[in-house]
Amino acid sequence: MKKKPNFLKQYLKEKKMVGAVSPSSRFLAKKMLEGIDFKTCSAIVELGPGTGVFTRRLLENLKADAKLFVFELNDDFYNNLKNELKDPRVILIHDSAENLAKHLNAHGVEYADVVISSLPLANFSDELTKSILSTSYKNLKKKGKYIQFQYSLQAKNDITHYFKEMHIKFTALNLPPAFVYTCTK
Repeated sequence: MKKKPNFLKQYLKEKKMVGAVSPSSRFLAKKMLEGIDFKTCSAIVELGPGTGVFTRRLLENLKADAKLFVFELNDDFYNNLKNELKDPRVILIHDSAENLAKHLNAHGVEYADVVISSLPLANFSDELTKSILSTSYKNLKKKGKYIQFQYSLQAKNDITHYFKEMHIKFTALNLPPAFVYTCTK
């Protein structure tokens, strides 16, 4: 049986890529997914799933004929997800979120209905943050949702540059507490 990667160890090893010291809580997962109408979604993108807390919840709700594109760059997290996720709806991608369009197109998907991001934007360069946000925006259908959590409001201005309609919720029941940005294109 393959051992799951230690989240704290990954954080200490890859601080620019892993933005937390522990996996997201079920309370944060609930806030992240509560605005999604799964009945109308045929393609959802998840950026930075880590250990797959949101991924598993997405799969519980995803339609049988929908696709879930999961982007993970961290080698340990990617390999763990590869061994764990055997659902045919999952398309696990070991690539940067900046290449979202290439992977959607390769699977015959023009636009995603929802992009869910756990990426630690505060740890990224301005250029990388803007590239990821721009790519997410361009590859979302009209009225599609971009859902991002962060541990501060630092990314708010960057996100509002692309998404004018935004609602922010806070959950204290997470380590650390988090803000959830739910944006509509």
